[in-house]
Amino acid sequence: MIGEAVHIVGAGRTDAGVHAFGQVAHFDTRWIGSCTTLRRAVNAVLPRDVAVRAIGLAPPGFHARYSAVERRYRYRIWRAPVRNPLARRTAYHVPYPLDADAMAAAAARIVGHRDFGALGRAVAPSTLTIRRLDQLVVVPNGPMLDVRFVGNAFLRHQVRRTVGLLIDVGRGKWPPEVVDDVLAGRSGAPVAWRAPAWGLVLTDVRYPSQAELAAHAIDRVLKEGEES
Repeated sequence: MIGEAVHIVGAGRTDAGVHAFGQVAHFDTRWIGSCTTLRRAVNAVLPRDVAVRAIGLAPPGFHARYSAVERRYRYRIWRAPVRNPLARRTAYHVPYPLDADAMAAAAARIVGHRDFGALGRAVAPSTLTIRRLDQLVVVPNGPMLDVRFVGNAFLRHQVRRTVGLLIDVGRGKWPPEVVDDVLAGRSGAPVAWRAPAWGLVLTDVRYPSQAELAAHAIDRVLKEGEES
């Protein structure tokens, strides 16, 4: 569209089948036209299941992945005996009752800055499995139930395995306290299964102010210099 090769950098990867409403990406370009014109041109050729909601000029030092300070996900569950065909691509159908209060109690025990290696794995070349989960809430709305995550970053499959564990708690298979055993990797603790991808959506990625972005960029350059 702009007559030059560009390298797209996303805020993060998502598993196949996971949706994204608030994905962010950046690229460097010599484009001098308006962002509105570029957005209209790109959307004209994208497949119908993808759309660019906005394009803007990034501040100095911005990096879609490394500058992000918060990521938000939502997992949607349809908990009813009969499936909802209108939600089949965006919600996981659970055909039995789920105790939202028990799920919320278990979710509260997961929040914090800790090792989440029992619920996911790092993406190579990194092996670090410590992450900060700021918020994990269970929001019922009739037969629809949302599990909402807020954190600085997530391990691969961490959100989906967490949902699988919460569903088992909601079914009464395990008490809310079982999450302590799972996170600690204790002998006999259940293995959290991975909920299907289609119920999950990346809703938002948040960034610091322009001044903080500039500071982060300087720190990153200094670190890369030390490593080289």
